[in-house]
Amino acid sequence: MCKKLTAAVLALLLGGCASAPNDPNNDPFESTNRAIFALDIKIDHMMLRRTAVAYNALVPEGARDGVHNFLGNLNEPVVFANDVLQGEGARAGQSAERFFVNSTLGLGGFLDIASDMGVSPQSEDFGQTLGTWGVGEGPYLVLPFLGPDPPRDAFGQVVDIGLDPTTYVPVKQHIWWMLGRKYVTILDARARNLDTLDDIERSSLDYYATTRSLYRQFRDNEIRNGRPPPAPPDD
Repeated sequence: MCKKLTAAVLALLLGGCASAPNDPNNDPFESTNRAIFALDIKIDHMMLRRTAVAYNALVPEGARDGVHNFLGNLNEPVVFANDVLQGEGARAGQSAERFFVNSTLGLGGFLDIASDMGVSPQSEDFGQTLGTWGVGEGPYLVLPFLGPDPPRDAFGQVVDIGLDPTTYVPVKQHIWWMLGRKYVTILDARARNLDTLDDIERSSLDYYATTRSLYRQFRDNEIRNGRPPPAPPDD
């Protein structure tokens, strides 16, 4: 959950507020969602946040940056595939260039040489692809340990596993590789944004409603790839 909320907060802080989705109140399971959200927050406070604080204290910044870059490079093939499925040729070329440059000159992705060359990272997943195809998010859902995950985005995560080349690498105990990678990705996001998330939680009168709003705005902005929202039709 922290990874998703962190991404949403940072995207809105850095890129400006996105337009709200057409149906911001589509939360028919709100009472259940709130209970799961409260559980997720307890788990975060008890385990993940403490681990993130220790990670920042014990691991040098350069090493943390290397881990962050490596994780991002691993995901570039998934970004590339979704760019292609969305018909975004220029963005697909950008993703391919990033993967090639960082996998070679960047020592397997631990150095982000592509960004130094002006080729910026981007975020794409199959949930976004479905959104560009006109598929709605469905009812808002919060899942245990995963946070906000409406049906469209949950299904998209499953498809992204199939689009990830590492899924097909014959490694013993592959499930532990996948779980370990997921956990380190979440830890990286939490550790890099401790103060941001703490400030959002402290300043929110209703942390659940704030998270729901941020998530929906963020996903709407991602689906549009940062482009302005379409103008409302004339009456």
